[in-house]
Amino acid sequence: MRRLLAITIIVCSLLFGWFWMMYNYAMNESSISNEMGSVVVNIEKGQNLNQIISTLDKKGVVDGPWFKWHVRFEGAANKIQAGEYEFSPGLTPVQILNFLVKGKVNQYAISIIEGQTFKEVLRDIREHPAIKKTLPEQASISQYLTLLNIPEKHLEGMLLPETYFFIKNTSDVDILRRAYRSMQVFVNSAWPKRDVRTVIPSVYDALILASIVEKETGAAHERKQIAGVFIRRLEIGMKLQTDPTVIYGMGDGYDGDIRYRDLRKDTPYNTYTRYGLPPTPIAMPSKAAIDAVLHPEDTKNLYFVSNGDGTHIFSETLKQHNAAVNKYQRKQ
Repeated sequence: MRRLLAITIIVCSLLFGWFWMMYNYAMNESSISNEMGSVVVNIEKGQNLNQIISTLDKKGVVDGPWFKWHVRFEGAANKIQAGEYEFSPGLTPVQILNFLVKGKVNQYAISIIEGQTFKEVLRDIREHPAIKKTLPEQASISQYLTLLNIPEKHLEGMLLPETYFFIKNTSDVDILRRAYRSMQVFVNSAWPKRDVRTVIPSVYDALILASIVEKETGAAHERKQIAGVFIRRLEIGMKLQTDPTVIYGMGDGYDGDIRYRDLRKDTPYNTYTRYGLPPTPIAMPSKAAIDAVLHPEDTKNLYFVSNGDGTHIFSETLKQHNAAVNKYQRKQ
């Protein structure tokens, strides 16, 4: 009897030793070869452990039975997070489980570019393959505001230009609401520190002017100068007379060229025919453009004209401005 017990113990020890050796080998040996390259795996919400392991096994990422033992041994059966994962060659099952438990899912990115309109932002979101589309392709601004639950009168200028990172199947609504919240946090924290100007009485007015500054120049060092020119015009009751507002008011009628008749045609956004700021922003202003409006350069200049290299020539008088126009625009 003792002999049989001893033999049983020896056999069990050998079997356990063999199992433990194989288990350790399986858990520390990658199933993903260099020839396979990176493997993308989607773990869906609601999948049970068997379904998850079957998905991983079919993709060749792990050996199913051994991996299931490992998951159970680590007590991780209910800790695996859903999402899209990318596993590179050389990753071991131990490392893969660590990815799954910590939710190290693929990160995607989309950028809202300074000066884009809401229409352009929405187009880029629709074209992104990793974003879940829930918004209608054709809707009014008021309908979009309702669907996004954003308490504003317009969406133009209300989304902060940034790069936003997200996981696959994040909805268009989530992306847009994040961009809106980011703008609110930034502009409302910057507003109390502003240089007070009576012609810019509200945050919304600041965003309107910042959007114009954004469209007028790509030269960072000029933003505060241009903001200062526009604020001085507002202070003395002069029309802003800025082409980007006219272009925005033309909508789909703009073909890339602005003509004299366009400057004469009145719209709510034509700052050649109307005094003051347009009714809404005309684009998404950057942090730098907003900062320029909140802290403009004190200037006597009332005019500026492009000199052909992306920067501008500034003038105090109409006579100086006309001379600059002749020199740099009409080449006289």
